[in-house]
Amino acid sequence: MNKVYASAKEALAGVVADGQTLAVGGFGLCGIPEALIAALRDSGVKQLTCISNNAGVDGFGLGLLLETRQIKKMISSYVGENKEFERQYLSGELELEFTPQGTLAEKLRAGGAGIPAFFTKTGVGTVVAEGKDVREFDGETYVMERSLRADVALVKAWKADRSGNLVFRRTARNFNPMAAMAGKITIAEVEELVDTGTLDPDAVHLPGIFVQRIVLNANPEKRIEQRTVRAK
Repeated sequence: MNKVYASAKEALAGVVADGQTLAVGGFGLCGIPEALIAALRDSGVKQLTCISNNAGVDGFGLGLLLETRQIKKMISSYVGENKEFERQYLSGELELEFTPQGTLAEKLRAGGAGIPAFFTKTGVGTVVAEGKDVREFDGETYVMERSLRADVALVKAWKADRSGNLVFRRTARNFNPMAAMAGKITIAEVEELVDTGTLDPDAVHLPGIFVQRIVLNANPEKRIEQRTVRAK
């Protein structure tokens, strides 16, 4: 099956809609589906709930959707690099569900695996546990966390074949496999595209069964979020 679409706009067509929940891969600006995010902005869909480790930066990544007020709620673990996010949240324009980073990853993984909830020690005794089921196992206290599913997942991979088998590159792997698994429909933005059967099965990081659409972005911008250099 050929899952490749000619552009990010075409890959989103007929899939995204107002009020949806989207899982978006990436960590900081590493491994974000930048072309798909830009096409999502241009689509004009609004009232979105976005599940993502962070909210991009001003003017790039999910920051583009914040500027156009297309996001109503963020489910994230870190939002410290985006002034517009800060402004909207503090003024009551944006909802935020803060989730510890490891818990967020497990929420997505569990959602993709069909597990409705799980128990974790992370957050016990803090505001994270407020209103949640807390239980004791073997003398230790745990809080129950519900898993996450998304109407659509937007992810970034290094390489894909036409059947949607994905290979991620180094740290760009981050949240992308979990986000892809959690999406009812997953669209992958990739830098290289090869014919089905070309990839070594042992090198595949995410099977194509989790991916419904693919778009090629051979020359992504790949910004550096925080550039640090050694003093001369």
